Amino acid sequence: MDVDQPFASTSVMTTSIVLQTLPKVDENVSLDHKAPKERIIELLDMLESHVEKLRKEAAQLEEDRDQLLTTLDSVRHLDYMNQLNENDADDVIRYADRIMSRCQTVEVRVMTQRDQMQEDALSQVNHLIDGLVMDIRNDHEVAKQRCISYVNACSSIMVDGAMDKVFESALLGCALDDQKRVKKRLQGLLNYFERLRVQMFD
Repeated sequence: MDVDQPFASTSVMTTSIVLQTLPKVDENVSLDHKAPKERIIELLDMLESHVEKLRKEAAQLEEDRDQLLTTLDSVRHLDYMNQLNENDADDVIRYADRIMSRCQTVEVRVMTQRDQMQEDALSQVNHLIDGLVMDIRNDHEVAKQRCISYVNACSSIMVDGAMDKVFESALLGCALDDQKRVKKRLQGLLNYFERLRVQMFD
């Protein structure tokens, strides 16, 4: 059985390229005889666009890291594992664990401004998703159905299955950026369940 194709690599600008493209502050240059405040605002507008680009690229890196960790975990469920003897299986697991530990040394974090109510809502959402992840090890089918109910709470288009009202209520209390990230995270988990299903019936 083929291992899933690697996901598309993200094109991230290196620090040196970013610095080269940033606007330079030169107070001796006259820009169309603009007033000082207008020149400063124009510069800040340009810097703001770079900050937003940086946030977007960092968020993509964060998502790529999560996908890598999920794919590494799925190696444990490949049909090939059942064909290995005990020693070979231990070698493969140790190798996968070593790669996973290496991946976990990378920390990418995009901060979102939140008030206390949004912090509490996000904490509740993360607690519910963490419980879902723990259920994967105990009962994949139960975990998948719960994942579907969470995905349904994030979208107006329902996947087959129920919608978790508690999760929906907590999610609506989150900041908009957090809602988008939670939706992507859940979709990644649902894709993981689909890969497992294909592997089991392949």
